[in-house]
This record gives sequence, C-alpha cells and structure tokens, in this order.
Amino acid sequence: MPVGVRTVRFQVLKKRSLLYSGFVLSSVLLACIVVSSCGQEFYVDGRNLPPSGVLNRVLIAQQTPDALPFVDAYYDIRHAYSASSGSFSISGYSGKGPLTIENIPEQQMGAVYGEDDGSLALIGYAGEKLSTNITIPGGLSSSVEGSPYNGVMVTQDLNYVYAANPINHVVSVVDRTTGISETLDLPNAYGISVNPGGTVALIFVNNATQAPGYAVRAENPASFAVYSFVKLTSSEQAAAVNNPNWNGAQDCEPQKLPTWCIFPVSTGASASFDHPIKAVFSADGTTAYVLNCGPECGGTTASVTTIPITAASLNPGGYGAGGLALVAQNNIAIPGGATDAIFSGNTLYIAGQQFQASRGLLAGNLTVVNTPADTVAGTYSISDGTHNKMVFADDNTLWIGSASCDQGARYQQAQTGAQVEYGCLTMFNTSTNTATVGSYLGDATGIAAVTGLHKIYTSEGGQIYIFSTKDMSELNNSNVTVTGTAMDVAYMDATSNADNTDY
Repeated sequence: MPVGVRTVRFQVLKKRSLLYSGFVLSSVLLACIVVSSCGQEFYVDGRNLPPSGVLNRVLIAQQTPDALPFVDAYYDIRHAYSASSGSFSISGYSGKGPLTIENIPEQQMGAVYGEDDGSLALIGYAGEKLSTNITIPGGLSSSVEGSPYNGVMVTQDLNYVYAANPINHVVSVVDRTTGISETLDLPNAYGISVNPGGTVALIFVNNATQAPGYAVRAENPASFAVYSFVKLTSSEQAAAVNNPNWNGAQDCEPQKLPTWCIFPVSTGASASFDHPIKAVFSADGTTAYVLNCGPECGGTTASVTTIPITAASLNPGGYGAGGLALVAQNNIAIPGGATDAIFSGNTLYIAGQQFQASRGLLAGNLTVVNTPADTVAGTYSISDGTHNKMVFADDNTLWIGSASCDQGARYQQAQTGAQVEYGCLTMFNTSTNTATVGSYLGDATGIAAVTGLHKIYTSEGGQIYIFSTKDMSELNNSNVTVTGTAMDVAYMDATSNADNTDY
C-alpha cells in the first residue's frame, strides 16, 4: 500500500480518536456536574451520596440481635456490589427491640422505636449513623390495641415529637426547637396521628366511644374519644396560668405558665366516634378522616368521621400543633371495617375486617371511598387480620399488610379444603380493582416500596421477602435474609415521606 494512503488513514483514525476522546471527556464533565458537582456528590433531590455508595437502600428493624442493617435493593444483596461478602448497618444504634421505622427520606432521616426499652432514635440516612436519641418524658408502651405500635410520631420537619403511654395514662410532647418537653395527663391514650404539615396532632383513647353532639364544656371537662395537642400563644399562656382545665382542656402543663394543652375534639350532630384508632389527612390538608374500628375492636359500627381543619379551628400561633377548636362533622359508614387507610388524590382506600356471622370469624376487606362525595365506590376481599400497613408502589399497585391473618375466614376455608390463599400480604391493582392475596409467611409487619425498580420489600414472619409489583411473584431473597427477627422495613432513598409510613 502506498505510504500516502497509510498517512491519510492514520490521520483519519487519529481525528476519530480525538473526537471520541472529546466525547468521553465531555460525558465525564457532564457526569461531574450532574452527579458529583465536581467534588460534592449527589444522587437524588440534591441528597449527598452516602458512605456506602449504595443508591437504593432498604433499612431493616431487626430484633435478636438488635440492629439496623440495610441492604442494596437494586442488586438485592447485603454487601457492596464490588465485594462478595460483608454487610451494611447503621452505626451507633443501641436501642432494644427495634419495632417500627417512621420513614422521613425527604429530610434524610428515620425514627426508630424500640419496644423493649421504649427508645426513640433518629437515624441519619446521609451518614448512615445514629443522629440522636430522643427522651420521651412520659415513656412509651407497646401494650395497646392494634399492631404495630402507633403511639409515637415525629413531625416531618423534625421539630416535634408526640407520644402516648396508656400504661402511665399520659401523653408527651418534645419540642426540639426549644429543648423543652412536657407530660400531660390523659387516661388510656394509646394512638397518635399527625398531619404532614405538623399543625394537627390527634390522640386516640383506647376502647372509647363518643356520641353525636358531645361538645367541650369549659366548666366541667368530660371523657372524650379523641383529643388534640395545642401549643399555646403567649396571651393564651397568661390566661391559663394555674388552670390545667383552661377553656375546657383536659390538661395544661406546666401549670405555673402552661406551654401545652390537650383539648377534646367535639362531635357535631351528625358525627360520632366508635373505637377510633387513627386518622389520615386529605392531600389538600383541609380534612382529617378518623378511622372508627367498630366491631373489629369491640364496638358497634365501623366508619370514617370527618373533621374539618380550618383557620378558625387552629391556634393562630403558627408553630407546633394547634387543633384548638376541632369539631367532627360527619360519618361515612364503612361496611368492610376500618383499621388503616391511605389517600390517592381524592380516593381513600380503607382496610379492615367485617364479621361473618355464618363463620363466626372476621374477613378482610378493602373499601374504596370517593371523598368529594363521601360515598363508598366499592368493597373488595383482601387478607384477613389486623391491617396496619398500606403503601403505594409501581405498576398501579397498593400493598396492604396485616397481622394474625391465620385467624380469619380465609384460613378456615383453607382448612376445609378450599383453594384459597390466607397470607397477610395483599396486592391490590388500583387500575383494575383486583386483589391478589399472597401465601402465608407470617404477620406482615413492614412494607417498603422500592419505587422505580418494580419491587417491594416486606418483613413477614420475622424475615425479609421481595416481591415484583408486576404480578406479586416472589423474587430471590437469599442474599438479604437476616440472622435475627425483621420487624419493619423502610426505603431510605424514597422520594416521598409517605413510602412506608402511614400518616
């Protein structure tokens, strides 16, 4: 071949090589800007890349031994992808009997409640280590109606912690902005629900009912089923000095100059409470929907009670919970029972159980409510048991977890030879309104939606399982099993605080 031809070909190849090198360099620089900002690494919503380098982490509340391991939910392994062994764990955690994880990924935090020592630990997701332990002055207790425990809640801004202890008959508030904590008297208080904005914190009394037209009486405080925390303004503090029942409050503390009170929630002429168990809040923040457990909890009628949240019903202080004059207005009968619920736009999905007289057992149901019209759009059969976890996931699916599902109507049917699943986990397709019940693996105590990857992680019967959101098929969990007892799971890198945590 002539020399000139070789020279031309070499020059062409050299030019192509330079163009390719330029493309690679540009790509690297772009990645530097998008991913690491040339020195500071980010991976989603401006969050810092964690020490593990894992971008899809699922945190596990593990008992015996007590620890908070986490796994890589992209590869479904407990160790780094580049390694063949090892494990990840939150450093510095010392709580006993970790039971629940309140997932707050938008703030890169999680609140872990330990049932054995009543501890509450804030976990920093960015550093993958303990941030702080929070002392609850009135203590915590898990010996309550419903499972898992919903007696403590941290506001999403991390400024306040509200808790209930039915054993000590008190409720507590921790104001992390001032460092001041208070304990207030309220017999049999056991459940706490807080709206995402932190302006309403409701307290539920165990095994309580409240008739219509039951209003606050300033001269003689009486027993109510639902109460609310209120942080007083300076003028209200002055008016409430040495008067623990100021303006109809159940209690105000400290009495010399009250900072916090708990006020009863009144019922209007068309509203009542029947074993209220928790509340969920509309997306626009204008309404609280209280779940009345009814027959499933020893009451008469399952329903949802609406409480309008207006400027007139809130304390004008603008900080902390302020449900000063909340009045329930309306009841929506829920034929399928009500122990947990979750919103999708204006549609409210409610899980519960209905008594089957022919069998003498409870059967699980999902009730779909159109909230603008306050009407029931449909009821569907789901897993039996006490429903306590509801999470939306990929592929238009809603996942529902329950405890003691082997004590319901489905289990009885299976024992008589019927081809029916009686597991504690249900996948409900919200586009087709069809429910799929999984096989029995034990109580479903935790669900985490690994959004974007078409999978969920669950803790069932004390072990970790993975399911596809496309068809509920079980994925390989051999590399994420734990040596202890897994009680809850949380997707640390979720984009929404609603992933894993019911508010």
